[in-house]
Amino acid sequence: MASSPLIFKFKPLLFCTISTLLSCAAAFDSPAYPLHSSLILVQQQPLVLRDHNGPLVKGNVTVNLLWYGRFSLSQRSAIASLLSSFSPSSSLHPPPPPTVAKWWATTAAYRGGAAEVTLGWQLLDSSYSLGRSLTPASLYHLARRANRAGAPHQNSVSVVLTADDVTLDGFCMSSCGRHGALQDGGRYFPYIWVGNAASQCPGMCAWPFARPDFGPPEAPLVPPSGDVGVDGMVIILATLMAGTVTNPYGNGYFQGPAVAPLEAASACAGIFGSGSYPGYPGNLLVDPTTNASFNAHGEDERKFLLPAMWDPMTSSCATLV
Repeated sequence: MASSPLIFKFKPLLFCTISTLLSCAAAFDSPAYPLHSSLILVQQQPLVLRDHNGPLVKGNVTVNLLWYGRFSLSQRSAIASLLSSFSPSSSLHPPPPPTVAKWWATTAAYRGGAAEVTLGWQLLDSSYSLGRSLTPASLYHLARRANRAGAPHQNSVSVVLTADDVTLDGFCMSSCGRHGALQDGGRYFPYIWVGNAASQCPGMCAWPFARPDFGPPEAPLVPPSGDVGVDGMVIILATLMAGTVTNPYGNGYFQGPAVAPLEAASACAGIFGSGSYPGYPGNLLVDPTTNASFNAHGEDERKFLLPAMWDPMTSSCATLV
């Protein structure tokens, strides 16, 4: 596997077009102690994520969302349903296996137990208050705004989601999202950014629901929500949530150097089902009505495609199917 110098000034997270031989890693830098995950080409190594003994995000965790730009109600519902599905269902009619909650339960095997996720505030900024072209400073501002919307002193993660007509430095050139930590009110809080790449680079950020920009031109899979951009965001958000709780400050679980580590789900990039190999996501479930491909059931009868996650109990990438 060849190496590549895809490391940018702000070290954004590049969510791999998995059809190529890309492996995923995280990179951290600062001012204000923000940690930015970056996915880059690296040499293949035995997959062991070492515990660097730093603090993890555990216990009751509230996720606050800031929707930047125009999102439809159905788009917002799909993302919100994903996060609501992380905890075991309390419904009288829980989703059938395999479930999103079972996927998320793998994070409990990392030191300290589970992070119980609760969906918190949702802020809408459909007026593009900072314009349609964002900088890292703009992103930090939005993340702090989401943090302040909730109780500032609670255990929380701020998630900024940008619409398909919003650009951010590095987006689509090297980046589909990032996670890190920012200081606000005398404390550090984790944040995540995910962009909707539907109209800008679906082959890079929404594979396998779009034809890859590189590699074999395989036919794309049918997205379970019917929205290529949103189902691409689901994969990226799930990857970054796993990285956030297991390596929030750059000294948790990862493989490789601290400036470019492989994390819980990014270490398993391109693997969605058993039998996966570069360019092939693996054996998946298929909805008989819509022909959509998925590997997890969530709340509200929704279906999702989630990345494999490294399981510290088996030192391997665990899949649901």
